[in-house]
Amino acid sequence: MAAMKQIAATVRGGTGKGAARSVRRDGRVPGVIYGGGEAAEAISVDYKTPNQLVYAGHFLTTIFEVDIAGKKQRVIPRDYQLDVVKDTPLHVDFLRLKPGSTLRVNVPVHFLNQETCPGLKKGGVLNIVRHTIEMRAPADNIPASIDIDLATMDINESVHVSSIKLPDGCRVISREKDQTIASIAPPSRQEETPAAAAAAAPAAGAAQIGRAHV
Repeated sequence: MAAMKQIAATVRGGTGKGAARSVRRDGRVPGVIYGGGEAAEAISVDYKTPNQLVYAGHFLTTIFEVDIAGKKQRVIPRDYQLDVVKDTPLHVDFLRLKPGSTLRVNVPVHFLNQETCPGLKKGGVLNIVRHTIEMRAPADNIPASIDIDLATMDINESVHVSSIKLPDGCRVISREKDQTIASIAPPSRQEETPAAAAAAAPAAGAAQIGRAHV
């Protein structure tokens, strides 16, 4: 599970595009905290905070403790908007987390030991079917990633969800019975061996001489 991080926020007055633009002019990013059986709360955070966190990775699977004038709430980001030109944060939505709650998350998949994978060393290609896995997880046990070990995988072998050990309380959400995560595909073209290339060279030369005398 990703470690819980701290965020300082302030309550913002007003809603709508005009109020949001005013917040951004002050170097802050508007946001909202909702859910947990309580009313939605409009907030703003310093621009540097979400800008750093979004690009650091695992933003949508990290639990945060938001401090608003001494009142602390456990939340998880559910969505964020980026400027289409600058790629800078424009808005962040946070979901309140209550004790014992569970939620749907998309957990990124990481592939380990690619440099020692037998199939890849033979020229095979790692075919990634799913870069993330959607699952339902306890709020206190959200995995930061699902790690797939490729140390023993050979060409034409695949890894499926059923072979993954999930953290306690987590279950995969999928319409497929046993979805494929990745496979080692054979190379699209087998390289010629030195012996085969040497044998082919005289034959090609003879063919060219024959055509020259026709």
